[in-house]
Amino acid sequence: MEERRLQRRLRTLGEFLLLAAFVAATLLILDGLLDGFSLRVATEEGLIAFGRALAIAAVFCGLNAVLWPLLLRAMLWVGPALLYVAVMAYSVITLLISIYVVPVAELQGTLATIVTFAVVAVVAAAVSGAIASTHDDAYRVMVMRRERRRLRRRGSQKRYATPGLLCIQIDGLGYDVLRRAARSGHVPHIAELIHSDSHRLIPWETDWSCQTSASQLGIFYGTNRDVPAFRWYDKREKRVVVSNRPEDTLWLETQRTNGNELLKGGASRGNLFTGGAEDTMLVVSQFRGPRMGGGNGYAAYFVDPANATRTTVRFIAEVLRELRQSWRQRRHDFQPRIGRGGLYPLVRAFATVVLTDVAVAAVIGDLIRGRDIIYTDLVGYDEVSHHSGVERPETLDVLRRLDAEIGLLLAVVREVERDYHVIVLSDHGQSQGATFRQRYKESLRELVHRACALPPPEQPLPRHLSGVLTRRRHSALAQNGDEHAGALGRGAETLQFAAAAFHTEADAPEKEQPSTEPIVLASGNLGLVSFPWHPRRATLEWITAHYPGLIPALVDHPGIGFVLVARDNRSSVVLGRHGSVDVNTGEVDGEDPLADYGAFALERVRRTDSFANVPDLMINSVYSPVTEEVAAFEEQVGSHGGLGGEQTRPFLLYPQELPVPGGRLYGAAAIHDVLSAWRSSASS
Repeated sequence: MEERRLQRRLRTLGEFLLLAAFVAATLLILDGLLDGFSLRVATEEGLIAFGRALAIAAVFCGLNAVLWPLLLRAMLWVGPALLYVAVMAYSVITLLISIYVVPVAELQGTLATIVTFAVVAVVAAAVSGAIASTHDDAYRVMVMRRERRRLRRRGSQKRYATPGLLCIQIDGLGYDVLRRAARSGHVPHIAELIHSDSHRLIPWETDWSCQTSASQLGIFYGTNRDVPAFRWYDKREKRVVVSNRPEDTLWLETQRTNGNELLKGGASRGNLFTGGAEDTMLVVSQFRGPRMGGGNGYAAYFVDPANATRTTVRFIAEVLRELRQSWRQRRHDFQPRIGRGGLYPLVRAFATVVLTDVAVAAVIGDLIRGRDIIYTDLVGYDEVSHHSGVERPETLDVLRRLDAEIGLLLAVVREVERDYHVIVLSDHGQSQGATFRQRYKESLRELVHRACALPPPEQPLPRHLSGVLTRRRHSALAQNGDEHAGALGRGAETLQFAAAAFHTEADAPEKEQPSTEPIVLASGNLGLVSFPWHPRRATLEWITAHYPGLIPALVDHPGIGFVLVARDNRSSVVLGRHGSVDVNTGEVDGEDPLADYGAFALERVRRTDSFANVPDLMINSVYSPVTEEVAAFEEQVGSHGGLGGEQTRPFLLYPQELPVPGGRLYGAAAIHDVLSAWRSSASS
């Protein structure tokens, strides 16, 4: 508590120093550019003008300190547009007093006086309003009162007899990482739910494909069959499917719409899929065309000055924070690490600020409207973990700020008319480690080409440009199997999320003609190889006959843990360096290649092996049970998509009053059954 009080005081001091700096800088600029306003005589040095500007700014900010509590309260009742007018008027008065108290400035002429007061007032109003709009309590109450006024005007307020369900997904946060963060104080609001015994925290187990599209399909629709990875070559469709590309998410969603949708009649915010929701915002499967509106949610959010101000300030701060933290990693030579240059600071800010702010604001409106079920995905932790590491300081800082957003929503829940069961969960975890390329100086695709005696593949972009691909360039690389297509963040999810708001239907991929080269794709530390000209799933015998060096090169490579491949006898086998296991019978020959990958490894592999579109080769990277590190085939420090470590163990945090889930929580479909049962029990 004392630490939090100290942080608030330091933040307040920092805010006033920021305001003083802007006012002093404005006065110095006016001193140099405006005839009729001067802080010095001709014979005095510029340093004297600087000191006088600081003196006036200090008095100005001291007077503004009297306004600060009133400023925050005013924001609860009026929008920032009116607030800025009030602050500008007050700034004129305080500047007059400041110049009178510190008589070091000279004003000559009516025009100079008007310009000086107007410019300082505008700057002070903009900075003060921007700072005020970043205060969560003021922002929350302002948004709530605004939404309630809208409901009253529409006459749509009503009483609710049954509680609703609010599901908050923290993308990519593992069960054990959350436990450690709760213990270390990084997530005080979540920790309070656990320590107060209002909620129960349990883990659940993902499928082999531990990534957002597979998990959300299972959670929303009760099935995620035939989704072997984040991206894969589909021989039936004759193209590469990328799980977060709008046309592909719509295709995946349409196939699984079965009348059993979790979010039917509810709201879907910031997800890949609608889940059957009647109201959607920032849902990738619904993105259409280049317009900022069109269901994407940006226009409706940024048309409000409060939202625009709050998000702009936080966006700029996040970009600067990333630049500082990236420099710190390089300075101290943190390992493993990847390049974080190019546009990545903007991509990170988009994920941690813009997507979060838009989604949270929409959820606040949903809570006030009393929707039956609301599901939102907060993606910031996952994005930063990919580039910085699973539990690096900057990653935990993002997690702390996401926890603050959850605290904001919990405060709203306590004030709305309808009761809500608040459920916090994740879709997968993450595992850390130096990448395959960093360890072995070649990519998986280069290894496959070399083992097949094929020419080297097209050289990928330099690492410092790996986060700066255009959407069309990224699509081309994904189709050709370049692992660098995954370096754009969140397995390319975040940048694609941003680009999807602007792309046109002309960008939709055509079905490709079968390639004459194997297509090599990556999903975290899971690699996939397909031979597109072979109409059926290629078997061990077929591959050995056509590319005799491929299987031995993969199985014997120190960076590869095991390989799944079919056989001519209609069974499949998992091959490791010192043994194999029959997928159907579980019979082990030599050492079990799945022994280090957990109790459910064979079950996970067996399920994926039954998919109609399973790739010809499924390759899982090496995993160290001692350090819990993997070797991602994408350029990511923290990764997910395969087996090994905490990536397959997400969490579920739910109210104690809800029924305890029965049996083992294995697979995203099990979470669908649990949430559906809770929704049914809440509405009965």
